[in-house]
Parts: sequence; structure tokens; C-alpha cells
Amino acid sequence: EVQLVESGGGLVQAGESLRLSCQASEITLNAHARAWWRQAPGREREGVAIINNSDGSTIYAEAVKDRFTISYNKHKNTVYLQMNNLKPEDTAVYYCAAGLGGWVQAWYQFWGQGTQVTVSS
Repeated sequence: EVQLVESGGGLVQAGESLRLSCQASEITLNAHARAWWRQAPGREREGVAIINNSDGSTIYAEAVKDRFTISYNKHKNTVYLQMNNLKPEDTAVYYCAAGLGGWVQAWYQFWGQGTQVTVSS
């Protein structure tokens, strides 16, 4: 069974940067994409960024476009989320996921346990 383990969360001030990492325990041929989702207190989980495993194409939520960058190192089987110019509204638990792709949670078979990102103003 694939296990996803996130790391890199923490407490930063507005305008600072963080890089999240998510390492998979094994490669799965069914996972066409890797993604980052987030859930803020009192809000539904929302998609942040998606990367297609085959061609490296990426998609971003409008709220993070031009500030966040998703990347995937196939040799390390690790996906990253570089977050720049963080804002207080980015505060959330961030989850990595692997699956078919897209903005529908049910299309992702595997999820990490989440890592907290807190941005102070």
C-alpha cells in the first residue's frame, strides 16, 4: 500500500516562504497525478496544485497562482510545494495526494496525514 508522508510545515510570517515535501513509500502505476490540497479551520478541503506524472504539466488554484510551485522528483518519488509570499489566508493543514488527478477529492486514492502551515500577519 502506498503511504504518503508530508513534511516542511511550520509557522512563518506573511511574505515568507516554505517548501513542503511529500514522499511516497512506493511507486504506484495507478497514480497519474500528484496534488496538494489544504483545509483551513471551518472550511472544506480545497485543491491547491496538481502535477501530471507523465508530462509534468501543472495546474494551480487561482488563489495560489504565481506564488506556489508544485514539482515532482521521480527518482526520489517525492512531490514538493514551494510556497512564496505566504499570506495569512494560506493558513491550513496541507495534504498531499496521489491518484487520477483533477479537482475532485474522490479521484485521489492515496492521502498523506497532513502538515500544518500557519502564516502570521
